[in-house]
Amino acid sequence: MTVYFIGAGPGDPELITLKGARLIASCPVCLYAGSLVPPQVVAGAPEGARVIDTAPMTLDEILVEIEAAHASGLDVARVHSGDPSLYGAIAEQIRRLDAKGIDWQVIPGVPAFAAAAAAMGKELTLPEIAQTVIVTRTAGKASGMPEGEDLDTLGRSKATLALHLSIRNLREIERRLIPHYGEDCPVAVAYRVGWPDQQFLYGTLGDIREKVRKAKLTRTALIFVGRVMGNETFRDSALYDGAHPHVLRPKRKVAG
Repeated sequence: MTVYFIGAGPGDPELITLKGARLIASCPVCLYAGSLVPPQVVAGAPEGARVIDTAPMTLDEILVEIEAAHASGLDVARVHSGDPSLYGAIAEQIRRLDAKGIDWQVIPGVPAFAAAAAAMGKELTLPEIAQTVIVTRTAGKASGMPEGEDLDTLGRSKATLALHLSIRNLREIERRLIPHYGEDCPVAVAYRVGWPDQQFLYGTLGDIREKVRKAKLTRTALIFVGRVMGNETFRDSALYDGAHPHVLRPKRKVAG
């Protein structure tokens, strides 16, 4: 018996790996985070499978279901949104499974920030504009931020920021980041990426809060901050530059 932690992607039922879909279709028990994973993602569970939305459940209640499946020798598809390695709350589950001697595997998925960038047609790293992407969040009611990971510290890098779980903290985001990025720095807000009602808002650090307020977005939104979001003056990369030879494209000899 194995528990498979499966990254379901951001919402689009087609943005799941072949392996993830295959495991959902083969596991007689399927536990999915229904607040972020649409039912269509787990619709391929076997006929007669025990399919449970864990959104209203506690960790202990989820473990009861897993232990019952383990006692019956049944594999479990534990389906999370995006990629489980990012804000997936799998570490605490894995710790419990290890203590009970229950086998597990993690199946990666498409992270929300990558799906959002694709939907917007944006490259998050541009030559000489930004070569670093920081995936982070702001302090909330559930937990604060570790020392050294506050926005003021991270903002000094001027890297592209992908801010999760922070749509209600836009005032603080403005206050902390404008000194580093400037009030005119482009910002994009991606709401429910991959779902039928996905929405994108574009603005700057100076005006995005008002746009979000008017759109009434209060949850399941991702915030991008950085010059790559609105910069069209970057230079071409050296990757395909004919004047830049590399091991797979050596310098061509000039015909004599």
